[in-house]
Amino acid sequence: MPEILVIGSLNMDLVVQTPRVPAAGETLAGNGFKLVPGGKGANQAVAACRAGASVKMVGCVGADVFGDAMHESLRSAGVDTSGLVTLKGQSTGVADILVEASGENRIIIIPGANAWLEEQTALAAVSKVADGGAVLLQHEVPLAVVHAVVRAAAAAGLIVCLNPAPILPIPLEVLACVDYLILNETEAEALSGIRVMGQDTARQAADKLLAGGVDKVIITVGSTGAYLLSPEREFYQPACDVTAVDTTAAGDTFTGYFMAARLQDLDDESALRLAVAAASLTVTSLGAQSSIPTRQAVELFSQVHRPELTGQKIIL
Repeated sequence: MPEILVIGSLNMDLVVQTPRVPAAGETLAGNGFKLVPGGKGANQAVAACRAGASVKMVGCVGADVFGDAMHESLRSAGVDTSGLVTLKGQSTGVADILVEASGENRIIIIPGANAWLEEQTALAAVSKVADGGAVLLQHEVPLAVVHAVVRAAAAAGLIVCLNPAPILPIPLEVLACVDYLILNETEAEALSGIRVMGQDTARQAADKLLAGGVDKVIITVGSTGAYLLSPEREFYQPACDVTAVDTTAAGDTFTGYFMAARLQDLDDESALRLAVAAASLTVTSLGAQSSIPTRQAVELFSQVHRPELTGQKIIL
């Protein structure tokens, strides 16, 4: 199977469970705390690997206990960690995550070593990806590195998937190199100027992004599902009805599973269906990588929720 090269962030998540977010100046008793390996890049690498793909991770960690934990978490998931760089004098990235009783979260990220990923390191990894492979990126490492990798991967004929989170400006000539732009409704609004509140507005935002040169746009619309638009077709997949415990890593699980499915020769609609099922299952557990399900678990979950995973396909 072709390889997925994930270039991105690795963070240790400091997860605090709280009934609600405290107001300014307020002290509030929480009800749980966990250290969970995370980071958008690492989460997506783990998700793609648990979906059955061959995955290599490139990124930076500090020479500290969190860095050691990130190595171990990825290795235990089956991810190739030979592309990780350990930087002396830098701390591993951390994310302070407040999880409310509703399952909604609020996240503050300290980049640490992630901010020091070098363009040369990333491009060297891209040059070693065999034909038919894919490169998966996010915005938690230096933006110049992301843009350079997108250009290089597209020039090499690799599948390029960009998850532009956190949202930052993207030049049109970089967007034109992207095969799959996967983003949530907030990010879609920031790039398109159209507020996404459901399927109709998702279509409008995606259409505007296609006009910018992206090959295919996928917008995840929170608990309601995901929408895909390309010049040939559109497809909307509702999410499954579950009780959310923690939404952390739901989008990363979606992205990793979708790309793994595409490299396993599933078509876009089947890949979207699998990714929505995986993300729906993810939110039923606490934490980032600890909540990302195996392919077997997702397939069992899909059998139970089969009526919800029908989708709506429209040929344009």
